[in-house]
Amino acid sequence: MSRYGSRIAALQRRAERDRTAIERKGSTACPDEPSEFLRDGAGQAVWLYVEARTGGRLVPFSAAELEALTDAMNAWLECYTRCHGVDLEADFTVREAAELLLETRNIDDVGQLLTGVPSRA
Repeated sequence: MSRYGSRIAALQRRAERDRTAIERKGSTACPDEPSEFLRDGAGQAVWLYVEARTGGRLVPFSAAELEALTDAMNAWLECYTRCHGVDLEADFTVREAAELLLETRNIDDVGQLLTGVPSRA
């Protein structure tokens, strides 16, 4: 287990709680601003990955850690899209999201680019 193991586990637990709440309560479980799921959720998962992969030290993740981090990020992306009335089964890699974050420097843009929600005019 990497030094990030406990943080990854906490993110995964929180993401699962959020996804369960959305599945049970629907849009009534949505925050006032759906992008909170990006900033306070998916963005935290993606940033942890970026943090571990930059700064001259490549922190190795176990397969289970990488899967948990990816699952957490995807759970929050699903919550985000459901708050917009879109049922999406997210299957993105955390690396893909990290590359977009480094390119755009904005987690809201990352969420939109990955999910297509909301659609661009």
